[in-house]
Amino acid sequence: MNYMNDLHPDDVHNQTLAANVHPDNWVNPDPEPVYNMVVVGAGTAGLISAIATASLGGKVALVERHFMGGDCLNVGCVPSKSLIRPARLAAEMRDAASFGIAPAGVSREDFSRIMERMRRIRAEISKNDSVQRYADLGVDVFLGEAVFTSPYKIEVGGKVLRFRKAVIATGARALRPDIPGLEGAGFLTNENVFNLTALPNHLLVIGGGPIGCELAQAFSRLGAKVTIIQKDRFLPHEDEEASSILAEVFRQEGIRVLLHANAVSVERGESGLKKVIVEHEGDRVTVEADEILIGAGRVPNVEGMGLEAAGVEFDVRRGVAVNDRLRTTNKNIFAAGDCCMAWKFTHAADAAAQIVVQNALFKGRKKLSSLIMPWCTYTDPEIAHVGMYERDARSRGLDVEFFKFDMPENDRALADGESLGFVKIMVRKGSDRILGATIVSAHAGEMISEITTAMAAGIGLGRLAKVIHPYPTQADAIRRAAGLYNMTRLTPTVSKILKWWLKVQR
Repeated sequence: MNYMNDLHPDDVHNQTLAANVHPDNWVNPDPEPVYNMVVVGAGTAGLISAIATASLGGKVALVERHFMGGDCLNVGCVPSKSLIRPARLAAEMRDAASFGIAPAGVSREDFSRIMERMRRIRAEISKNDSVQRYADLGVDVFLGEAVFTSPYKIEVGGKVLRFRKAVIATGARALRPDIPGLEGAGFLTNENVFNLTALPNHLLVIGGGPIGCELAQAFSRLGAKVTIIQKDRFLPHEDEEASSILAEVFRQEGIRVLLHANAVSVERGESGLKKVIVEHEGDRVTVEADEILIGAGRVPNVEGMGLEAAGVEFDVRRGVAVNDRLRTTNKNIFAAGDCCMAWKFTHAADAAAQIVVQNALFKGRKKLSSLIMPWCTYTDPEIAHVGMYERDARSRGLDVEFFKFDMPENDRALADGESLGFVKIMVRKGSDRILGATIVSAHAGEMISEITTAMAAGIGLGRLAKVIHPYPTQADAIRRAAGLYNMTRLTPTVSKILKWWLKVQR
C-alpha cells in the first residue's frame, strides 16, 4: 500500500515525511525466537515503550500499520501548533495599532505558504520518529497489521512474533458522529484537515472540545468565516469561567458561536456548498459552509487486532480494559495511551509508557493514578489545568478554598497586551495543600508547570508564595495568587498581636 495517498499535496515535505515514518521499500526483519516485549502501535506510548526497552538491553519489536509517530507527529500536536502560531501572529498584526504600529493584514493566498511551512516542520521533526532511527537503536520495526493469534503470539505480514510481554498502544481516531447526510456530503477531521492547501471560505466546526476550539480560532484568524456549534459549552470539562471567557473571545473575533446546538442533518446544495441543519435553542437554522470539520471527540483503536484471542477485554467506546498499573486482563499484556486512558495527551502517553516498562519488565508496582497530570488547550488565551476540579473534590467529600488572581493586575500581561485571564488555585480548606489549578492566559501552558511541580514535590501554596519570581513576568501571577492564601492567615487576633508588637518597639 502507498501511504502517500493519505498525504496531500505530493511535495518534497510530505515525501520526506513518508520516507521517514512509513518507507515503501522497508523490509520487515526476521523475528527473534522470543521478544522481551512486542509493542503494537508507534505513537508516543509505543515509541517510548519500545525505545526504553531497547535502551535497557531488551529484545523488542515494534509494529505499526500506518505512520510512525502516531497522531502527535502526523495529524495532531505538531501540525496543529505549526498552524496556531501563524494564526496568532496574524491576529497580532491586525491588532498592531494597539501597540502604536501600523496594522497589517493576512491574505487568503498566505494560507498555502503557511501550510507548506507546517509540512516542512513536520517533515523535519519526523526523523526523530523514523523507522530507520528506531531500527538503528536496536528495535525490530515491523510495518503492517498486527493480529493477536494467542495470549503470547502476534502475526504481522505473515511473520509470527512471540513475546513474554506485550504493550497495546494503538491510539485513537476521530469520532465520526451519526449525522444523516454527513458521509455523503464529506467532512474533515484532524486526520485530513492538514492536507488543505486552500483556505475555505466558510468552515463549520462541529464540536467545542480542544481540537474544535483550537482549529476554529486558527482558521478564523487566517481569514476564513467560521461557525462553531457545541452541544453545551466549550471545553465542558474545564472551569466554567474559563469556558465563558473563550466563548466571548470567539464572538469578539467574529466567530459565529452556537452553543446548546446540534447538527441534525447535512446535504450538499446545488452550488456545491454543504447545508447543515442545526437545532439551536429550540429553533432550526441552516448553515452553509464549504467545509465541515468534526471535532467531536476520539474513539480508541481496538477492533480487528484479535484481542479476543489474546484474552484482552475491551470496549469499542472506552477502549482496552486496564487496571491502575496498566495491566490488561491478560497478565502479560499491558496497554498505554489513547487506546485505554481518559487522559488523551502526548505527555500522558509518554508517562504511561514509562510506567508500563517498569511494571512489565521489572515487576514494578507503579500506578497511573499517582501521576499529577497537567494539560492545556492552545487557544488564545490558552486554558491550562492540573489536578482536581471543584466537582472532583466535592465528590470526595473535601472542603476546598480558591485563591484567584486576575491577569489584568499583572504588569507584564498589561505591557504585552495579554491581560485576559486568571490564575485560580484550589486548596483543601484549612491547609495550603494544592488540589488543583486552572490558568487562563496567553502562556498558560508554560505557566501551569510551576504549579504541577509544586504539587508533585508536596510544596504547599504558602511556600509557593515565597518563591521569588523575576519582575515583570506573567508567571508572577502565580506568586500573587499564592500570596492571597498567606493573607488569610492574618487573622484578627494575629493582626492585633502584630500591631501591639510594633507599638512596643517604637
